[in-house]
Order: sequence, then C-alpha cells, then structure tokens
Amino acid sequence: MNPFRAWHLPPGFSLQEVEVAALEAPRLPTLFYPALSEPRLRELMDLLRREREATLVSFPVSRVVDAVDRVAGRLLDPGDNLRARVLETLAPYSGFSSPMAEAILEGMARGWMRECLWDLVRSEFSDPAVLEGFRPGPTGDRTRALGFPLTFHLGAGTVPGVATTSLIRGLLVKSAALLKPGLGDLTLPVVFAQGLEEEDSELARNVAVLYWPVEEGGRTETVLGEADLVVTYGSDETVRWVRERIPPQTPLRSYRHRMGFGLVGREALGGKADGEVPGGKALDAVRSVALDAARSVALFDQKGCVSPHVFFVEKGGKVEPEEWAALLAWAFQEVETALPSGEVSLEDGVAIQQLRGAAELGEGLGEGVVHHGGEGAPWTVLFLPGGVVELSCLNRTVRVLPVDTVQEALSALKEWAPYLQTVGIAGLGGRRAEVMEGLARLGVSRISDLEGVPWPRPWWHHDGSGPLQDLVRWTDVEGVGVLSQGIAEE
Repeated sequence: MNPFRAWHLPPGFSLQEVEVAALEAPRLPTLFYPALSEPRLRELMDLLRREREATLVSFPVSRVVDAVDRVAGRLLDPGDNLRARVLETLAPYSGFSSPMAEAILEGMARGWMRECLWDLVRSEFSDPAVLEGFRPGPTGDRTRALGFPLTFHLGAGTVPGVATTSLIRGLLVKSAALLKPGLGDLTLPVVFAQGLEEEDSELARNVAVLYWPVEEGGRTETVLGEADLVVTYGSDETVRWVRERIPPQTPLRSYRHRMGFGLVGREALGGKADGEVPGGKALDAVRSVALDAARSVALFDQKGCVSPHVFFVEKGGKVEPEEWAALLAWAFQEVETALPSGEVSLEDGVAIQQLRGAAELGEGLGEGVVHHGGEGAPWTVLFLPGGVVELSCLNRTVRVLPVDTVQEALSALKEWAPYLQTVGIAGLGGRRAEVMEGLARLGVSRISDLEGVPWPRPWWHHDGSGPLQDLVRWTDVEGVGVLSQGIAEE
C-alpha cells in the first residue's frame, strides 16, 4: 500500500522535512505525521484564528452547507477519486472489513448532504441568520450566535466519520477547526479536508487535521491549553484526562462512553407455528425484527455509542425469548455474509473465548443458552434467564434477557442510567408512550426503531444536548434603543 500522509494544513503553514515523522505498524501502510513543536503548534493555531476572522466569520451558513454537500456527494459517487482515496485506507486503519468500511462511509456521507445539514441548523436555530448577524430575540431585542474562534476536536478513533461530523458542526457555527483524529478514524477527516480544499479553498483555510500518536501527549496538552473550545470523544478516562489539562476558562464539550440496548415487546413476537424453522413463512415478521436487531449490533462491529449490548425480550408472545435468541443468532450469521466482521484484536479474541467458555459451562448447568459463530465469526448471543445488564466485549456480542414486562427492563437499567444513550424498540403496541416516558426519565437521549439505531437523524440531541448550541456563544442586546445604535432590521 502507498504511504499515508496523516495531515491537512492550511496554506501559509508549510511543514519542514525535520517535522515529519513515520509510524510503522504490522499490516498497515506506512503513516507519516507532523511532529510539531510547541511553538509551531501555537503558530498554526494563531494562523487558523486569523483565517477565521478574515473569511469564515463573514461567510453565509449556506456557503458552508453547499461546500460540505459537494464533498459528501463526491464521497458517495463510485466514480470519484475522493471516494477512492478514502476507501484505499479506511478499512486497514479502522480494522473494519472492506464492505463494512464502505457501508460506514456511505452512511456518514449521507448525513453530510445539504438537506441533512439544513435540518440540523434549523432544528438548533429557529432563525439560522442568527449565525450571520444580530436578529430579533424572543422579546423584541436582538441576539447573535457565533462559534468560538478556534475549536480543538479530539477524536476517539473508534468509528470512522465521527470526528469529521464534529468538524462540520464547528464550521457551521463559524469556528475554525484543529482536529486530531484517532488512528481508527484517520483516513476520513484527512481526505474530507482535502476535498473541502478542492471545493472551496477559502473555507478550507479554516481547517487543520493532524494526527500524532497518543503517547506523544505533550502536543495534545499544548493544544488543550491554547484552544478556545475543546470537543472530545472517548472513554471516561480520556474525558477525565482532558478536563484536568484545560484552563478553567476553556469550555469542554465531551462525548464519553455510552451504551445502547434494545426492548422487544411481545407484540413483535407473534406468528410462530409448531415445528417451524426460521425460514417458515409464519415467522417472517419476527425474523425481520431479529435481522434489524442483528444489523443494529453489527454495524460498526458494536463499537459505536449507539450500538446495543443487551436486548430485553418480553415473555408472552407466540415466540418466546429463548426462541428469539436463536433467531437473532441466525440473523447474525446472515448479516455476517453481507457485512463481514472486522479484525479482532488478540485481547478481544481472548475475552470472546473466555465468555463463550463460561456460557457453555452455564448452559450445561441449565443456566442459559449460547449461540456463536465459531472460529469463523466473532458474533455471540447469550440467552440468560435471570441475567443482569453488562457491557459486552464488543465484536457483535449481546445478551438476551427475558423479562415478564417491559417495566421490569426499565428497573434493571436504573443503575446504568449515566451510560444510556440509544434504545431500539419493537412490538410495544399501546404501551409505547408509557415506555418512552420511562426511558426519558432514565436519561435516554434517543429512541428509535431497531432499523434506525445505527444512523441517528442529523438533528438528534447528541447525548441529550444540542450539537450546535453547545458550540456557540450568544450575545444579547437589550433595550428599546437597539435600532438607534446601528443594529438595523435585516
């Protein structure tokens, strides 16, 4: 494979040969990255702030939307070289299979198209022009929203595209961006920034994407100490580390570890006939639910914050929870054909084998049932009567917990409330409103049908807050003399 240059820098900032370092890893292309000193990082950040004042602040939001839309369209075009550049290295660096990498690229890029971006902007700002100047406020005064001069986006690298989405959100509110992606999300933000330069070179002057290894944390600390706003993705430990290193006046928007789960009510478990196998016509509806559930887990190989770890399945349907667990195993095998699992680390492989071994011992004691893909696929389904909620070891590993009522599931989730994010639901019938209210009180920030779990709508309240509102500062002008002070109606 060709070496990969892990950076995009604005014009006016040139790397010297001695500032380029190499990272070699087994089965990966050679990676070159900028090894910038502390003074040079500050120089870059000052340049980005100046560019933002000279260009981005005065751009209409529509210009940002249109440029991003053009890049997204190229990423969706099978014949475009920008898409080819991404796909060349997306799978190797992310660890996903090639079909999965392609599915992730397409799903992410669809969310960056014009209509989706305007849905996001309008859901956050009833008058988007508030991002371009003072507008009438709720009581007749004036108000203005504007992003911070320079936002540092610190990506986790777990799911490709997440860091790019963060960058796009910052540009929409007129904030220059310095993005450090994680190794697993390296390719897409670098190539996206290159595409942005090709589509709107002035806009791209407000963007810098630089990778450096996590062990070179001194560079991260330098940027944390200088940025005007920090947006970070990662584990609780990462968020804690970042919080301890930013000045007290610097705001932090953190997206820490979260988990998804599923609720399958008895209304989704009808149609079983005695002796039928998963291919029987009477099981089509139930089988469809199982396929949607399997896909919601399989996409991102369960590494996404939206990915389910547990399915609560209600008793009392024609298909009982244990039978549904077997259907889910069948569905995982079906999905494995279309979206093969990615690379499994040695550590994860050991954890999966230990989990399967313990489950098989429990099965011999009548404590549940385990289904798995053997050595050929890492997916694992554990049917555990009386089991408890636990985080899985990822790689398409789920627990199926039977419950007498859905309310029983809500009670079991209370201790996990700080980590809950997305829930996929099916078959709740007339109880849907009651269940949704219960989930809201638990702190769940997103409820979806199972099919929609992997792809949140552009306007979703990410972890319960506005994704754009969190990136702006508001300026309010009060008093009846507003117009005479030069702030006129537009």
